[in-house]
Amino acid sequence: MSLNYKKRIADDLLSELLEAIGGVLIQGTKWCGKTTTAAHLAKSVIYMDDPEFKQQYLTLANTNSKRLLEGATPRLIDEWQIAPQLWDAARFEIDHREENIGQFIFTGSAVPKEKDHKLIFHSGAGRFAWLTMRPMSLWESGESNGDVSLKDLFNGETPDGIASINLDQLAYLTCRGGWPGILKLKEKAALKVPEAYLDAVVNSDISKIDDVKRNAEFMRRIIRSLARHQGGQVSISTIYSDLIQNSQQSMSEDTIADYVNVLKKIFLEEDMPAWNPNLRSKAAIRTSDTRYFVDPSIATAALGIGPNDLINDMNTFGLIYETLAVRDLRVYADALNGKIYHYRDSNNLECDAVMHLNNGNYGLIEIKIGGEPLIESGAKTLKSLASKIDTTKMPNPSFLMVLTGIGQYAYQREDGVLVVPIGCLKP
Repeated sequence: MSLNYKKRIADDLLSELLEAIGGVLIQGTKWCGKTTTAAHLAKSVIYMDDPEFKQQYLTLANTNSKRLLEGATPRLIDEWQIAPQLWDAARFEIDHREENIGQFIFTGSAVPKEKDHKLIFHSGAGRFAWLTMRPMSLWESGESNGDVSLKDLFNGETPDGIASINLDQLAYLTCRGGWPGILKLKEKAALKVPEAYLDAVVNSDISKIDDVKRNAEFMRRIIRSLARHQGGQVSISTIYSDLIQNSQQSMSEDTIADYVNVLKKIFLEEDMPAWNPNLRSKAAIRTSDTRYFVDPSIATAALGIGPNDLINDMNTFGLIYETLAVRDLRVYADALNGKIYHYRDSNNLECDAVMHLNNGNYGLIEIKIGGEPLIESGAKTLKSLASKIDTTKMPNPSFLMVLTGIGQYAYQREDGVLVVPIGCLKP
C-alpha cells in the first residue's frame, strides 16, 4: 500500500467480500477513489479505458474474452462497462475455476449503455457482490477525529468527544468535497476541483453514458435546480417550474426526467428512500425519495458559491451541510452493515435520516448546522417520532441524535437526546 494512500472504509468491505464470493463490482461516481482502492487489493490490473490499448481490449472482448481475464487474482477490470460482455465471461470463469473465490474486481463509474444490455445475460447473483463507493467522509479524510463511534452508540454508550472543526473549516470542507485527489492540494486549488468535475459531467459524461447528445447548458440548469432543493422530495414538475422561472428556454418534463436519470446512472445523484416503520398513529407515511448529490461540493459548484458565501447565508449553508452529513452517514452505514433512510408522514413530521442496520437496530438522526434553537428543534422532532413508533412490533430506537455541523462537544441531553458534532463522528 502506498505511503500516501489514505485507508478507506471500503478497503475492509472489499476484503471481506473477496473472501466470500467470486467477484466484486465496485460502483460509484468518478474521482471517488474506486480504482485506487481496488488496485491496492488487486494482484493484476487491466484498464479498459487506456487509450493505447482500448481498441485491442475491445477486440479481445468480442473474440477471446477469456484472455482479458487471465492474470493473478484478484484481477481488476477497471471501467468494465466499456466491454460489458466481460460480465458473463467472468461469471463463467468463476463457475469453472478450481479456486473460485476472490477472482475479480470490476470497477465502473457508470452503468452499461442501454444498447449494451443485450450483451449481459446473467445477473451475477451468487457470483458477484456489489459495493458502492462515495467520496470520502470526514473521518476518512482525517478532518473528523473519530471521538464518537456510531457502533458504540448502537451499543448504548454515551458520546464523549471534542470536535476540532469550526465554522470556517466546515464551510471550506463543504465546498472542497471528499474527492481523494484533493487532499494533497492547497486550499485555493482544492476548491477548483469540484468545478472541474462538474465541467466534465456536463460537457462529456452525460452524452457518453448512452451516446445520446445532450445539452450541456440544460444539464447545468437542472443540476443547479437540484442544488437548490437538496434534501427535498422535489418532483420533476417542480424542477420544470424552477427552470421556467429562471430561464427563457425550457424543455419538456420527459426530457428533464431523462437528464435526471442520467445523473443517477453516473452515480452523481443518489436519492434516499423512505423509511416505513410500524406506527401507533394512523398517519400515512410519504414514500417519495429525497434527492441528494453524492457530495456537497457538487451543489456549491453548481450554484457558484464558495466558503464565504455559505458563511454569509446560513440558510443555504444548513441546506448543503445536510448533503455533507448524509454523505458521511451513508459511508458509515456501509461499515456497520446498514442503510440510510428518511421519514415523512401526512402530518408533516419529518426526520432527516434513519440509520437502519441489518440486525433490526436503528437510530433516528436530525441534521442541524448548529446553535441551541436548531438543536432544540431537532430534539423535539426526534422525540415526537420516537413516541409514534409501535414498540410492540419493532424495537425502540437505539439512539436519538442531533448531528451538528459546528459545536465543540458531543454530549447527552437530560432528555436522552444525543448531540454530536460531525467533526468527531466515525462508524
